[in-house]
Amino acid sequence: MKCFHSVADLRLFAAVALACLLSVSVCAQKRDSKPVVVQPGAPGKPTRTLPSSTRPRLPPISAADTQFMQHMIMHHAQAVEMTALIESHSENKEMRLLGERISKSQDDEIKFMKRWLAARGQPLEPAMQSSAHQMHGMEMSQHQMLMPGMLTAEQMDALKNARGEEFDRLFLTGMIQHHNGALKMVKDLFNTAGAGQDAELFNFATDVDSGQRAEIKIMQTMLGEKPKEE
Repeated sequence: MKCFHSVADLRLFAAVALACLLSVSVCAQKRDSKPVVVQPGAPGKPTRTLPSSTRPRLPPISAADTQFMQHMIMHHAQAVEMTALIESHSENKEMRLLGERISKSQDDEIKFMKRWLAARGQPLEPAMQSSAHQMHGMEMSQHQMLMPGMLTAEQMDALKNARGEEFDRLFLTGMIQHHNGALKMVKDLFNTAGAGQDAELFNFATDVDSGQRAEIKIMQTMLGEKPKEE
């Protein structure tokens, strides 16, 4: 049994013992406590404490959102195909820099759109296109596949067969047409009731709009045209 030589010793021992007990109690509470999920309330409403098992959910999407992403993937793919021709068809350094810029941005955006669709359990291709592949073993007709601004098969053939300055001219005019088509797709999305409300989709479509407008002005300048005012 421990002996205390003074009242001061006794008080010191009691204080140390109490501190140890409190420390053990706090540690036990930390081990037993569960993460708290707090949901901010609407303006004027209190916050809510949700169960620790609560998991975040993606906001609802409309059919127009899904279709926009599916179609824009195909739209971007043609732009990447066009830029791939520059290295072997043009000696213009400015054209090559432009092609690298367009190819990089559109390829990155294709990856984003595929991730966006996959995260929401949506197919990467429109259902009608998938059905056409299964039933006919070929792509849908040009009329069905064509989206705003996309080059026709004849335009693509002309681009592939051109070289030098002629290629540069066809590429720039074709890509301006292509970019204007993307701007129309964004406009149609935002004009559709209930569409474009998803934050990621809204930011992406807005970036597409601003980025392609800037590139159109660059290409108009390269053609010797005066950029059109919006």
